[in-house]
Amino acid sequence: MELKSKTAGMRVIIVGGVAGGASCAARLRRLDENAAILMVERGPYVSYANCGLPYHIGGVIEKEASLMVADEHTFRSQFAIDVRTGCEAIKISPGTKTVDLRSVATGEVTTEPYDKLVLSPGASSIRPLLPGIDLPGIFEVRTVPDARAIREWIERGSTFLAGMHRYSGFQTVRPKTRAVVVGGGFIGLETAENLIHRGFDVTLVEMGDQILAPIDAEMARIAEGYLERHGLRLALNDGVAGFEQGDSGALKVLTQSGKVHPADIVILAIGVRPDTALAKTAGLEIGQCGGIRVDEHMRTNNPDIFAVGDAIEVKDFVTGEWSLVALAGPANRQGRIAADVIAGRNSRFRGTQGTAIIGFFGGVAAWTGVSEKTLKRIGDTDYEKIYLYPNSHAGYYPGARPIAMKVLFRKSDGRLLGAQALGEDMVDKRISALAMAVQLGATIYDLEESELCYAPPFGSAKDPVNFAGMIAADVLRGDMPLSHWDATATGFLLDVREPAELAVEDEPRAVNIPIGQLRARLAELPRDREILIVCRSGQRAYYATRILLQKGFKARTVAGGMLSRTHASTFWTR
Repeated sequence: MELKSKTAGMRVIIVGGVAGGASCAARLRRLDENAAILMVERGPYVSYANCGLPYHIGGVIEKEASLMVADEHTFRSQFAIDVRTGCEAIKISPGTKTVDLRSVATGEVTTEPYDKLVLSPGASSIRPLLPGIDLPGIFEVRTVPDARAIREWIERGSTFLAGMHRYSGFQTVRPKTRAVVVGGGFIGLETAENLIHRGFDVTLVEMGDQILAPIDAEMARIAEGYLERHGLRLALNDGVAGFEQGDSGALKVLTQSGKVHPADIVILAIGVRPDTALAKTAGLEIGQCGGIRVDEHMRTNNPDIFAVGDAIEVKDFVTGEWSLVALAGPANRQGRIAADVIAGRNSRFRGTQGTAIIGFFGGVAAWTGVSEKTLKRIGDTDYEKIYLYPNSHAGYYPGARPIAMKVLFRKSDGRLLGAQALGEDMVDKRISALAMAVQLGATIYDLEESELCYAPPFGSAKDPVNFAGMIAADVLRGDMPLSHWDATATGFLLDVREPAELAVEDEPRAVNIPIGQLRARLAELPRDREILIVCRSGQRAYYATRILLQKGFKARTVAGGMLSRTHASTFWTR
């Protein structure tokens, strides 16, 4: 039954477009034809695909116009929404329920009244006060004008980049151009890849000890090795100290360790910070993470002011902690929920689990839910983890590629907590399935029984999602007692691989008895010590564990086998 509108004649002002604000405006109009909706955006574009900016820089998305999702004309003609670009909200007066708006072009300030106000100001790029940071050739990747400026610099920023090699009779070989990207997150990695595609020699400088901070370090090592094999130079554990301009006009990136990285262009992708300046003028509550605090209806502590998108703090669906999640998917959903609530519906935001994906050079990293390092940080010990390396589809069908997966779940009840996966084929659909399972509060026993699509080109009879559930269920049922590499110092280590495999990767502490000989050589194993069993990926170790347990031995499978210890150098190697 259609709800009767409660907003007849209501005036709604939405500050900021792009994902959250634009989706809120369009949704509200679909729900209420009578509301007077004004959307203001300080930039020149009201709704664009900022996630596509690195690919526009690299030329994958050739036309800038392809990034435009909807313009002012679209909102006016299709939705009867008053849209003002180049218009910045500078002050909120909750007592009079007005917003002061300033024209970016003229500086003229006008005041507009509202009944309901939605803030979607987004987040601003972190730009630390470092020496030389304002030198020409140092860019951010946040807006369409940013991407345009980078593309223009690549063509005109220096004598060489302007294309002098194309018409000089003395220069017949194109010199290698150099780029330094600061930051190992989404934008940093995507921009680094696209600059490599454009012929740059790229160094990525990251202050932390890994790229892709949301995932666990051992999984990040897989991605790091893959990126290095595709030409990206990584400088981890080293922050930027400043920038200088060399005699030739090129830039020098100075790091805290004392190293100097020459560059023809520098990309700052250090991260983003919630834009809360406007919210503070209204006395809105700012949370412990630095974002605008909202409830499940997207309301701030002022009942007539809502906030959505990158500027807000959200509850982590798994841990219940407040967090900052700058992702387009949650921002779009938040915008819809705010519109629903304004229109009188009882919509709620469930929280976010940080589901995300990134591609690089044909490889993919994706994740959902909580990471192990987060669980350790908050002191949560009620969890177990497994590693598995299933094929993306049936191994006998051409093109199957392994997927490295880490799955976390509760020891007490099997509830799925999170998953991380890396590979070159069909990673996305596995994490998407697991993301839905996390949101529904599913257990690893549910994963065992999930009925998923199967045909040889697309999956296996035991899909990786099923396989993860089966392995985890074996652990909790006691069929496969588990150990991890960091707990192997005191146990008796048994390697059940074939002797030829030891030439590729060896564990000197282990006694080698191939799985096919194990039943005949049980007398060689101790009965007074716990036996920790390894193979390449864990499958044969599980078979050996079952044999030994039923023969009266104390045995555990080392999760993930040799791959979980050394996959940074051996995984994804063709």
